[in-house]
Amino acid sequence: MSRSAVPARPATTAPASVRPAPAPGGAALPRTDLLLLGVSIAGISLSAPLISATAAPALAIAFWRNLMSVGVLGPYALFRHRAELRGIGRRALVLAAAAGLLLALHFALWMPSLRMTSVASSTALVTTTPLWAILMMRLAGTRPPRAVWLGVCVAFAGVLVLTGVDLTLSPRALLGDALALAAGAAAAGYMLLGAEVRRTVSTTAYTLVCYTTTAVALLGVCLAAGTPLAGWPAGVWWQIALLMVAAQLLGHSLSNRVVRTLGPSITSTAILLETPGAALIAAVWLGQWPPAAAYPAVGLILVGLVLVARGGRGRP
Repeated sequence: MSRSAVPARPATTAPASVRPAPAPGGAALPRTDLLLLGVSIAGISLSAPLISATAAPALAIAFWRNLMSVGVLGPYALFRHRAELRGIGRRALVLAAAAGLLLALHFALWMPSLRMTSVASSTALVTTTPLWAILMMRLAGTRPPRAVWLGVCVAFAGVLVLTGVDLTLSPRALLGDALALAAGAAAAGYMLLGAEVRRTVSTTAYTLVCYTTTAVALLGVCLAAGTPLAGWPAGVWWQIALLMVAAQLLGHSLSNRVVRTLGPSITSTAILLETPGAALIAAVWLGQWPPAAAYPAVGLILVGLVLVARGGRGRP
């Protein structure tokens, strides 16, 4: 799972004839970008069930997923952005590395949670990233609109209900919920740091530094924990490769691509479909049907996140 923010761009003074028409004003949204957004949601939704089904340690999956991403992105970044990579300032480099460490923490917490609680619960709780980002920004002095705070309250009410439901199942399920929530908080820090770095650094250069740091950090965690990094059947390697393609290349990369034309409100709200999408895939493929009491809780979380996304529309 990795969700990233897109920084605001300075306004241009292009003539009205070449300015793109704003979508909210009734203009038709680009069909190609809507299709790409659908592919992105499908790829992200496949992530959690695929991790749950892959017969390899969660930490090892996290490490290989990021290392493979570096292997795919690295040659292009070094060929097209070599000068930029050499000239990255110390502050941007430190922040990008810090974002990579937070992303590693996100993966190290979330992936094991998928083995402790249901895919539906884990995915719903890890997507609380926008709520943690709002709280962090409030601590930094930003005052969100009232509608955003309403969404935060509704979503956290859903969190409380969902964790209560999982507590009745087992303490292990509750621990999985806690890990998923903490993973959402780590992802919020990663997202905010990434937005700051991309004010001066291209997405490609930032991503290479960030993912490389994440892979190195996860390698250290795997070695310290004694987690095996190989020795699985070929099918497992294909599943890890599919995870990298679905979640990284098709999922998050395409969402970052279409956010420029569809806008952050539409994109972030649509990505919330990951929760029901992942739950449906897990139910049909893995036979993971959540208890009936979990559905209203997941619904509350999604409603709260939609309120947050719509309440923050138009804000950087």
